[in-house]
Amino acid sequence: MSSEEAKIYAVRTTVGRELDVVLILERRIKELAEKGEDVGIASLIIPPGVRGYIFIEATKPTGIYKVISEVKHLKSSSLILVSKEEIERLIKPKPVVESIKVGDIVEIVRGPFKGMRAQVTNVDKNKNMLTVSILEATHAIPITISGEYVKPVKKGD
Repeated sequence: MSSEEAKIYAVRTTVGRELDVVLILERRIKELAEKGEDVGIASLIIPPGVRGYIFIEATKPTGIYKVISEVKHLKSSSLILVSKEEIERLIKPKPVVESIKVGDIVEIVRGPFKGMRAQVTNVDKNKNMLTVSILEATHAIPITISGEYVKPVKKGD
């Protein structure tokens, strides 16, 4: 990489083929590097939840054009400049607790109650903790667990 500031570019792909495109690009970059050519590409990014786009961090847009030319599953060879803040927002995981509300049904995925379903009775977003009542239990006993231990199943009424 040169001393130039690296920028992030988005490239449109066929939905569901993002990984295939990145693997092809990775192979091409390695082949060019073995020949002694520096295309200026620092990283290839596939953010979770973003379909139909890959992101390329590079110092030279010309190097990107050289690598992406005639790649199957690329929809467009035009580059879209993306800010680093936008990429961080896409990559940074959102806490599960942010999307859960009182009354929602969740499945416990870790801990001693793994596999059981529960109804949320209280949400503490600051501590990332939930108070739930196990649905399969004969008595309603409130249990406080981490938001990382559950996955949402159904929205409450």
